[in-house]
Amino acid sequence: MFTLSVKPTVAWAEVDEQGRLVLPAEIAQEYGLTPGSKVRLDKGENFLRMHRPITQLTKVYIEPTVACNLDCITCFRNAWEESIGRMSEETFERIFEGLKEFSPIPNVYFGGIGEPLFHPKTIEWVRRVKELGVKVELITNGTILTENISRKLIASGLDILWVSIDGARPETYADVRLGAELPTIIANLKRFARMRPASHFPKPEIGIAFVAMKRNIADLPEVIKIGRAVKAKYFSVSNLQPPTGDLQSEILFERAMHNIAYLTADHLPRINLPKIDFNEHTQQTLFQVFNSQLNITYAGNNWGGANDTCNFVESGTMSIAWTGDISPCWPLMHTHKTYLHGKPRLNYKHVIGNVHERSLKDLWLDPEYLAYRERLHNFIFAPCTFCGGCDLSEANLEDCLGNTIPPVCGGCLWAQGIVQCP
Repeated sequence: MFTLSVKPTVAWAEVDEQGRLVLPAEIAQEYGLTPGSKVRLDKGENFLRMHRPITQLTKVYIEPTVACNLDCITCFRNAWEESIGRMSEETFERIFEGLKEFSPIPNVYFGGIGEPLFHPKTIEWVRRVKELGVKVELITNGTILTENISRKLIASGLDILWVSIDGARPETYADVRLGAELPTIIANLKRFARMRPASHFPKPEIGIAFVAMKRNIADLPEVIKIGRAVKAKYFSVSNLQPPTGDLQSEILFERAMHNIAYLTADHLPRINLPKIDFNEHTQQTLFQVFNSQLNITYAGNNWGGANDTCNFVESGTMSIAWTGDISPCWPLMHTHKTYLHGKPRLNYKHVIGNVHERSLKDLWLDPEYLAYRERLHNFIFAPCTFCGGCDLSEANLEDCLGNTIPPVCGGCLWAQGIVQCP
């Protein structure tokens, strides 16, 4: 016997006598809809989708260090020439004071290129940010998640601990994350899960992050089992953005990248699929349908997902490197090389300013930075991800559509839903 529960309506808006749309006060506050805010609208068949205004800061990525105790083959550090360093206490204080200038105060995610727990102050900084009453997340490779560190993380009030696990077998895991041993990671994670205070909803919640490649994709079901064994609540799977030439053979999105051009094209025939079992009776047929040139809707949602969408900007985030430099997203915090269409692509970092020179709020509301975020909402860049035919696609400085104000984002795999972050 089971009981059906009806999901309540989240909120209702009303149209007043002057024909203006009036939103509930709590919704307006949550989405930063203050007087004078400018919002973008997308039209659907039965809805209008309203994006949060570009003036609302919801989340700050803080990179404590770019140092790490591992040498993973997937890491950007294999393809850059930047110095290794860690955030100073003075820099964190500037960030901490800047967070308090916002209302509401944005959430914080500790992570970047390095291992956050490799910085001796990170856990203390987590605790201090939590005292501001915001949600705090942290990502780790799990190798130094000792009993002592686990106890401190739990006591800090951390909301979500993300652990990167790129293989379910010791040989697969070690093949990617050089220098780590999978049994140690799993033992650390299980101990962390047990140490959390008993509850139906234990905190910190656990998330598992997985970077998919040809060499490890068969391990994904077992990685999910590992996560469920420790009551992980979140799983994040991303494709690999190859930092070295030899890793190009590991990508799993070559066809998907070329299909971007037509997955949501209005001129293509549309097919609406219902929810359906994926089993021995359907999988071969569905595989062929999903790889056909059709505009596919599955259970009311477009199969291609969002293209030409900067989720960092759409979500209202900013990223802060260990130096205090502010960037629009963490992929732009450091100059690094990747590979696209068999060619190297140099991604130059883009710095808005530094917290030692201007406050967070001043930088966030800088007119040039606002204009940049508005350009990203419109995303009028050359389609380098599925074209890549000219030399301009080999860097993010200009493109064939005449965009010469860097960075140009037409070659960004995050904007096409191919690469994603927890």
